[in-house]
Amino acid sequence: MFQRKLVSVLIMVMGSVGLAAARDLAIVSNKANSINKDTGMTLAELVKLSKGQTGRWPDGKPSTFVMRAPSVPAMKMFLEKVYEMPEAQVTELINTANHGRTNHPAILVVSSDEDLVNKVASIPGAVGVVDVYAINSSVAVVKVAGKLPLEPGYVLHGN
Repeated sequence: MFQRKLVSVLIMVMGSVGLAAARDLAIVSNKANSINKDTGMTLAELVKLSKGQTGRWPDGKPSTFVMRAPSVPAMKMFLEKVYEMPEAQVTELINTANHGRTNHPAILVVSSDEDLVNKVASIPGAVGVVDVYAINSSVAVVKVAGKLPLEPGYVLHGN
C-alpha cells in the first residue's frame, strides 16, 4: 500500500515539474520605451538585448534586460531558445555584462515574476521576460518576430 502511494506521489511530482518547464513566456516593456508597438522586436534583437549587447535604445535611453535567475526552472526554455547556452555560461555572461555598470545594470536578475513586472514598469528603458500569467496593465507586451504570446508560432511558447 505504501509503495503505491509513493509511486502515485512521484508521478504527480514529475508531472508538475514538466508543467512548470512548459510555461509560455512573454517579453514585456516599460510603457515609455520606443519599441515599435506594431512590429515589436526580432529574435536577433531580443538575443542582443538579453545578452547586454544593446546599450541604448534609439531614443538614447539606456536599456536594461530584467529576468529571473537562470537557475529557475521556468527560465530553462528561455536559456535554450534565446541564450542558446547552459545556465553557468548565462550566469557568467550576466556578471560580465554588468561589470562597470553599477548604477544601471545591463541585465537585472529578480526573485519573482511580480518583482520583474514592477521593475520593468518602474525603470525607463527596461524590457523583461516573464510568465504570461504575471502580466498586468503596468507594462506593455512586446511582439517577438511579429507574434504575441499564445499566438501560433510564437518563439517563447512552452511546448
